[in-house]
Amino acid sequence: MKNLTAKLCLTFVVLLGSIGVSVSGDFQKGLTAVQSGDFATALREWTPLAILGNDAAQYNLGVMYDKGQGVTQDDKTAIKWWKLAAEQGYASAQNNLGFMYANGKGIPQDYILGYMWWYIAVSNGHKDAVFGRDAVSKLMTPTQIEKAQNLARECLRKKYKGC
Repeated sequence: MKNLTAKLCLTFVVLLGSIGVSVSGDFQKGLTAVQSGDFATALREWTPLAILGNDAAQYNLGVMYDKGQGVTQDDKTAIKWWKLAAEQGYASAQNNLGFMYANGKGIPQDYILGYMWWYIAVSNGHKDAVFGRDAVSKLMTPTQIEKAQNLARECLRKKYKGC
């Protein structure tokens, strides 16, 4: 029985490995497809890459779901993909999360988390995030700003994990 279990496990691992090879996407092919308005091809190319952890594919899928390009518009799914990219340090995803939190788009409105994500995006060189961070700060108390800055510093220290 042990040998049968071991053989089945080995067969499963081999099959799983071959699936990974056969479903890998081509990022550039997806980008070219989006530029020509072929969102179905972009979705097909980027989804496997995003699942495997490609931050640019995750970010771009988030954009597609946010705008309803080739998929049903879905803020929650956009946020899911942007969080995955943001946790890898992708500044544009961090900027978009700041917007989503600050505006309560697809997620409960939270100025502190909006500010936090924009603060992090700014620290990663995203120039547009400065405007969002500064705008939301005008709606916050000094205590809220301090809390958001502390959360951002902690998130940076933890390399974006669990933010």
